Amino acid sequence: MLEKLKKLRVNIGWKSLVLIGVCIILILIDLLTKIFEERYSESWTFKVIPKFIEFEAGHRNPGCAFSFLANASWGQGFLIGMTFVLLALLIAVYVFLPERFIILKVALSMIVAGAIGNLIDRIAYREVRDFVGVNMFGNMVYCNFADFWITFGTALAILDIMFLNEWALIPLTKKAKEAQKKQKEEEQPADTDNDVNE
Repeated sequence: MLEKLKKLRVNIGWKSLVLIGVCIILILIDLLTKIFEERYSESWTFKVIPKFIEFEAGHRNPGCAFSFLANASWGQGFLIGMTFVLLALLIAVYVFLPERFIILKVALSMIVAGAIGNLIDRIAYREVRDFVGVNMFGNMVYCNFADFWITFGTALAILDIMFLNEWALIPLTKKAKEAQKKQKEEEQPADTDNDVNE
């Protein structure tokens, strides 16, 4: 375990730098839409797809997803603390993750952008500003663009880890299959040597 930790090195190439820029843009999009929603609340109430996607100003959530912890007196402090811990872990993974895991880095950039967007709301207002209504199982659930970044980023990360990258649990791409096959071939001689020594 210690040997693996010693092998860790910072992997920030031009692709990672571009994604950091994208992350900043996503944060700005989230914050600007929230500012516009507050300043121009009347014009922010409209239907994109009636009864499916609707914009409605004025929704506030003191909790997290589906108003979880909304009524807990310690909820905001807990959510803010957990967000800082989560951000520290995600940024560490992003920094040490090799550049070839670009899909996973894209996903991490989106999740970090969403987490920071909502974190700013929690610190500044003790609640999150929501205005995008999405119909889920017959009920309109209100969220914001930060929530979309987190949702899409998480879905992309799961897809990559499950099926696409070289660590995939169920490799479906040619690249993932070849990488895992190569890894097994590299491990076999070591196992053979151990058997001989015994």
